[in-house]
Amino acid sequence: MPAAPESVHVTALVLRPATRADLPTVLALFADEERVVDHPAALVVDESYEQAFAAIDADPRNEILVLVEGVDDQGDGGRGVGCLQVTYIPGLGKGGAERALIEAVRIRADRRGGGLGRILMERTIKRARTRGCALVQLTSNKRREDAHRFYVGLGFARSHDGFKLAL
Repeated sequence: MPAAPESVHVTALVLRPATRADLPTVLALFADEERVVDHPAALVVDESYEQAFAAIDADPRNEILVLVEGVDDQGDGGRGVGCLQVTYIPGLGKGGAERALIEAVRIRADRRGGGLGRILMERTIKRARTRGCALVQLTSNKRREDAHRFYVGLGFARSHDGFKLAL
């Protein structure tokens, strides 16, 4: 009797560190927050992006995480539906524990409102907690009121005003 074909289980969502192959998808998510770029491979990944990604990838205190939908149980396939960057900052506050700084949170425009952002953030927070971080922080543009409600709903509290100096 012939052996039954091996079944491949498809996992709904996986959060993982981005690889170089994910760079076009990440850039597509950054490119235009209000529309979907269905063919990220068509984006030009120039040398500055290559260098920035290589620097982030080589730094143990930095990671770009991608939320991928439709990955099989062997880790293959899938489509990036969200991403963010986390920087782990050592400090003397909080008993010398690291803090996680979350930036550039993106969900595909056509997939917003369905809970993917919550999954992305909750899994990232869990990752920071597992690493031993005592605090997760982020900033958000003052005009992004929906995002502010989202972050408050996750348990974040408004505590500081942020400032930027363009160089």
